Amino acid sequence: MSECYVGEIRLLPYMRGAPEGWHVCDGSLLPIAEYDALFALLGTTYGGNGQQTFGIPDLRSRVPVHQGTGPGLSNRPIGMTAGEESVQLTSLQMGPHVHTPMASTAVATSNSPAGAVLAALPADIAETFYNPQPGDGAPVAFPQTTLGVAGGSQPHDNTAPTLALQYCIALLGYYPSPPS
Repeated sequence: MSECYVGEIRLLPYMRGAPEGWHVCDGSLLPIAEYDALFALLGTTYGGNGQQTFGIPDLRSRVPVHQGTGPGLSNRPIGMTAGEESVQLTSLQMGPHVHTPMASTAVATSNSPAGAVLAALPADIAETFYNPQPGDGAPVAFPQTTLGVAGGSQPHDNTAPTLALQYCIALLGYYPSPPS
């Protein structure tokens, strides 16, 4: 690969493993004695004990974002991880809402629920169960206890559309100059 800086991360679409002088960004712990220049740049930001080992970024199934903050945005320091691939919503995470089923005391005149309310059954119990709303009868609200909890508390996928590629970090190369 062309010349690079120590610690530079590149996205590779064509191989498993890393080219010579590079390492897959998989969160591995590396020996400081062998990669002291890279350790000088990363420190223990991504793990390690800082005595014998240091960690490299783990970008497997992760989306990198720029460090820092902006107007109306949360601060994201270098090395911060966040987010979940799967989430389980609770009723506290949903906005308040009410489902008020309505019925009519008038005898049913239709067999379609579209634009209608549940109606009283006729004496002969025909296949008509609904009345056009508002209908001729008085609306009757169901008690809240009639409605059960919705959902099954099962986690759902929270992953944005993705394309899997491979991030690699340069172990060797030019040592970057500090910003002036």
